[in-house]
Amino acid sequence: MEEQKKKEEKVKLPFFGIPKILPFLKKYKVRIIGMILMGVISSGIDSVFPLFNKYVINHNVALKTLDTLGYVIALYMVLLLFKVVIDYFTTFLCSRLELWVNRDMRNASFNHLQTLSFSYFNQNNVGYIHARVMSDSGKIGELVSWFMMEFVWNFAYIAGVIVVMFITEPKLALLVVAMIPVAVVIIIFFEKKLTVLNRKVRELNSTITGDFNEGITGVRSIKTLAAEEKMNTEFRKDTESMRKESVRTAHHSAMFSSIVSLIGSVILALILWKGGYMTVDGVMLIGTLSVFMSYALGIMDPIQTIISDFAALIQVQVNIERVDKLLTTQSDVADSPEVVEKYGDTFNPKKENWEDLYGDIEFKDVSFKYPDGDEMVLENFNLKVPQGAGVAIVGETGAGKSTLVNLVCRFFEPTKGQVLIDSRDARERSQLWLHSHIGYVLQTPHLFTGTIRENLCYGKTDATEEEIWRALELVSAEGIVKRMDKGLDSDVGEGGGMLSTGERQLISFARAILADPRILVLDEATSSVDTVTERTIQNAIGTVTKGRTSFVIAHRLSTIVDSDIILAVRDGKIVEQGNHRELMNKKGYYYSLVMQQYDHLSDGVLDA
Repeated sequence: MEEQKKKEEKVKLPFFGIPKILPFLKKYKVRIIGMILMGVISSGIDSVFPLFNKYVINHNVALKTLDTLGYVIALYMVLLLFKVVIDYFTTFLCSRLELWVNRDMRNASFNHLQTLSFSYFNQNNVGYIHARVMSDSGKIGELVSWFMMEFVWNFAYIAGVIVVMFITEPKLALLVVAMIPVAVVIIIFFEKKLTVLNRKVRELNSTITGDFNEGITGVRSIKTLAAEEKMNTEFRKDTESMRKESVRTAHHSAMFSSIVSLIGSVILALILWKGGYMTVDGVMLIGTLSVFMSYALGIMDPIQTIISDFAALIQVQVNIERVDKLLTTQSDVADSPEVVEKYGDTFNPKKENWEDLYGDIEFKDVSFKYPDGDEMVLENFNLKVPQGAGVAIVGETGAGKSTLVNLVCRFFEPTKGQVLIDSRDARERSQLWLHSHIGYVLQTPHLFTGTIRENLCYGKTDATEEEIWRALELVSAEGIVKRMDKGLDSDVGEGGGMLSTGERQLISFARAILADPRILVLDEATSSVDTVTERTIQNAIGTVTKGRTSFVIAHRLSTIVDSDIILAVRDGKIVEQGNHRELMNKKGYYYSLVMQQYDHLSDGVLDA
């Protein structure tokens, strides 16, 4: 993961990566053009404001007359009011554009994530993906609104000032323009230095945030290990490092600001020296000198801002590349154009063309290896699972028991061969069609933030009250709901935190059943619950699997002795298959698993 991030950091895109985000800007092009025009007009007005001072000093002050002063003030106020209105709409549009681009980019990223296969999430951690969707898109939204507007305004202001200066007094204008390259070189030097220092501070801040998070989420482990002093020492070390780097950054920032002010003062001094002689000699009026003094004081900030924006733009290249990399990542599991044309896609299903699913499943010469693996997990594997049959998959922890289930659910595609659903290759119909007929109960149950009713209806959005209660009763979960103050409308908390693990498991079980799936997958559904809840779930399994094709990944072997087919998995490969009696008679790997787990039981029970 770290190597991947480093490679991304080195990427340099043409035109600062702007072509990559153009699709998100096209529909706002009229607004963007309007923003740019208003920015140019606003900067143009700012660049001519000093000319009012020039006129008043040269005509009214020098000649000691109030003639035309009223008109000048009126014109100045009109322009000022016009600029205020333009600045208001420019700021409003910038804010809207930032929010629009953020929304569109995050929606596009989130939607695209829903289409990616499990392998993508196996190879990229949650924090990394979250940063792409939230942080990177936020910085890009800021870039195309505020950075762009700042650049346009400052560039137009500098261009307008230079034009006005050359029109007003070319010789003095040359003196000011000659100093600009010197200022640019010095500003660029300090910008590079400050960029490096600020990056170190941000990295240390991230480290401190991680330490703080770990100190809270891992508080039980810290206390039981008596590791408070160690955690405290590490945290103090990181905060002290951040303090030192922050002081260095503040020192360079202060020096930078002072030097920029010094450059502005030098330019002002040169103007006063040269302009003073020209004024005394009668070549230039004092009002004209005041114009150049205003420009000398005001031109440094726009130059500094433009260079800062360029530095920020270079940094945002990485954010653009990361978001683009996410949006252009192709899923390992994808429907063909022909399938999409007939059955629709994840977000636009054509349910009128969907066939019923009955539950006949066949593995036909299937070979498989994981996208990030080198070794074949399955080789020329064949298995027929008739409609309504129960398949149990057993093996040691980490043996690869989920592989077959992942292929049945089409979370991964076979490397070779076919997985047939109702005698047709699963790839001939859409993923959504298949997934809508599968109920999956995970080892670690997940409930969404909201009420019990809302969680149950994820399985069937139009479920009636009667259907909800019937599903709860099938898995013996109705008592949980009845004990809660608001019944079905009781809040489960974040991740279901207001319920126990067993209660979350039963609710997730009911959710799967409510959808009335034709294929039911139970992935070690009783491994993390207490004995009472386990017995409840085992009783429910016998009820809800009737008439459904089921796959049960089990760690307690007593729960699967009645399964039609048992697959024993070892080191990622299926080493035995058959029913319980056949495998016990072989006295092979499955037999050894049973003996290890139930060596205290009688032979009669083992051979049942």
